[in-house]
Amino acid sequence: MIVPVRDRDGASRAIALVPVDAVGAEERAAFFARRSIKARSKLDLLYLAIRMMDLTTLEGADTEARVRQMCHKALRPAAPALTQALEKIEGFRPIPPVAAVCVYPLLVPVAVKALAGSGVHVASVATSFPAGQVSLKLRLLDVREAVDNGADEIDMVINRGAFLAGEYQQVFDEIAAVREACGSAHLKVILETGELGTLDNVRLASDLAIAAGAHFIKTSTGKIQPAATPPVTLVMLQAIADHHARTGEHIGMKPAGGIRNAKQAIQYLCMLYETLGPDWMSPDLYRFGASALLNDVLRQIFRQYTGRYYYDKGYSLD
Repeated sequence: MIVPVRDRDGASRAIALVPVDAVGAEERAAFFARRSIKARSKLDLLYLAIRMMDLTTLEGADTEARVRQMCHKALRPAAPALTQALEKIEGFRPIPPVAAVCVYPLLVPVAVKALAGSGVHVASVATSFPAGQVSLKLRLLDVREAVDNGADEIDMVINRGAFLAGEYQQVFDEIAAVREACGSAHLKVILETGELGTLDNVRLASDLAIAAGAHFIKTSTGKIQPAATPPVTLVMLQAIADHHARTGEHIGMKPAGGIRNAKQAIQYLCMLYETLGPDWMSPDLYRFGASALLNDVLRQIFRQYTGRYYYDKGYSLD
């Protein structure tokens, strides 16, 4: 079976309905939690996980000061006391900055100024995040304002109501319109998989988003549970793999929400490597949307170097 859609220029497309073996996906995803990783490789993966993180503040109480503080943390993820302790260790590698900071469109200029020249990207959740329940015209204005203010990544949410009603052309058209409004900025399309109901829907939404022009596909807003899960992520990675096999194009992936410790992050990275290969082991093509993850990764880095944990007050509380 196929889902027929038309591009904005009127050309027809056929998106195949790919059935997902839910039991198989669960079993395959569980396999990665049992992988044994050598100590040196584990340390490399922990450093990579930091480089792949998007730090996010998306609260009604966000202020310019809070965004500046998060940008400082993005550039220097380890608190000063922890950094000093690590620097005393022979062979220590400096902790790298994270990949991006994600804020509401109104606060993009603050983040752009704080991160200027650093290489850390500024992302913005345009399109009336997290529900997306405003007109397309307003969502596109939201996107253009964020891009004009300096955002180089846009995180949009799909219209889940339209998708679940079978209005696939509408979903496709809206993603394509947002992609056009992004200009040179990269588009990360949030599926909000916790509201899609089935892995079959996750696969179809992934294929629709990729066909409509997504640079990245992303599991969740972090506002709905369940957010990122291993089976959902595996299904989305397979959609990317199938697209790459057909076209040679590299689409990025971002599991967001629910990844809270280093062990889980390594599990996801093993899944990424074995599904998509070494080309995707880069923040250019894979991100973690899990601000709560950072402190545990830093704890595990210290433990890899010393065999013990650094005291809890050595980590930031935000």
